[in-house]
Amino acid sequence: MLPVMRISVLLLTLLLAFSAHANPAGQGDDMDHFLAEKGLLGKIGQMGQNVGSKASELVVTAMGALGVPYRRGGNNYETGFDCSGFVRTMYEQTLGLMLPRRAEQQAAATEKIDRSELQPGDLVFFNTMRRAFSHVGIYVGDNKFIHSPKPGAEVRVEDMRISYWSRRFDGARRVPDQSALAQTE
Repeated sequence: MLPVMRISVLLLTLLLAFSAHANPAGQGDDMDHFLAEKGLLGKIGQMGQNVGSKASELVVTAMGALGVPYRRGGNNYETGFDCSGFVRTMYEQTLGLMLPRRAEQQAAATEKIDRSELQPGDLVFFNTMRRAFSHVGIYVGDNKFIHSPKPGAEVRVEDMRISYWSRRFDGARRVPDQSALAQTE
């Protein structure tokens, strides 16, 4: 397993264990204390320095939204996210890249990759509304992705191998640089 993936899986495991107690307003303080207590703050800092891409930072930022409620058309922490608003906000905040607003537009603006090529930070698309690319999430590694699933739910991590997601998988995409995105809007 690649070092980035190992660290992402470790962070994912820690954040999932901690997310049951997440409080969006005060979650940073609790998480910082927990990570410091376990000696992981320094390792997270090193990860950012040692990794050539910003994928790990994107995944960590996305994990910070665990527990934020779904809201149709939503694109912020305070009122909630829909799937494409979540992806768009994470990319804009972390990498400064502006993705299109809708899931199918995001699919069209990104580079198709094979499922076997997935890396943390790539986008995964699903057919959840009887149309292609109707749902999107961010791949975090180990066949897991983070997304804002549906009304009444919250941002969460799920396994792509469970039958619901595996039957609906529409493809994987990699986000190109900003100049390529500007041409599609």
